[in-house]
Amino acid sequence: MNRRAMRVISFVTQKGGAGKTTLAVNCAVAAEKSGRKTLILDLDPQGSAESWYQDREADTPRLVKIESWTLPEAIAKAHTAGYELVMIDTPGRDEPSVTAAIRASDFCIIPCRPTPVDMKATPPTVATIARLHKAAVFVLTQTPPRGERVREAEVGLAMLGVVCPVRIVSRAVYQDAHGVGLGVLEFDPEGKAALEMTELWDWLAKKMEKIVYEPKEADIA
Repeated sequence: MNRRAMRVISFVTQKGGAGKTTLAVNCAVAAEKSGRKTLILDLDPQGSAESWYQDREADTPRLVKIESWTLPEAIAKAHTAGYELVMIDTPGRDEPSVTAAIRASDFCIIPCRPTPVDMKATPPTVATIARLHKAAVFVLTQTPPRGERVREAEVGLAMLGVVCPVRIVSRAVYQDAHGVGLGVLEFDPEGKAALEMTELWDWLAKKMEKIVYEPKEADIA
């Protein structure tokens, strides 16, 4: 039986504060818990993901802080080391490292808060992803539990691309977990955020494979 192909996922948005790093590290924890060896590559100069990793006691998912020009080498090393997933955390602004991450990815996740400012900031990111012919989905983050604003945001984003049906609700537990180097699945396994993150990762993993999987002769045997 052949090893599952390694996938590269980037978390990208040219608007800061959308919860990109929180989404990246929690998806990485969820992926590891589902049995997929996962590496986080931190391209963000602010180093929020790196700070989270330094606070962790667990060795996995592993995180490496890199510069954008070393990205191809880092991905090649991850493949050699047997990683199944590489998740790239990027800066929350328009710069070459974001484009480099998108170019290197199989799948892009665009976090977006349901606010007018965040919605207006999404088209440049979408344009870069389209120009590089990459698959992508929107994930609504820091949302109220319910309300018209969220529904309006889903409708607006659906005009630009695929919107994940699982919303990341604004909950203090995300910040609490991040502050001690944990994912919400580890910090409060029975909580609403943990259920939310499990549902999110399950949906993203299935969607990614449907979009990017191309059968090869070795896989058909």
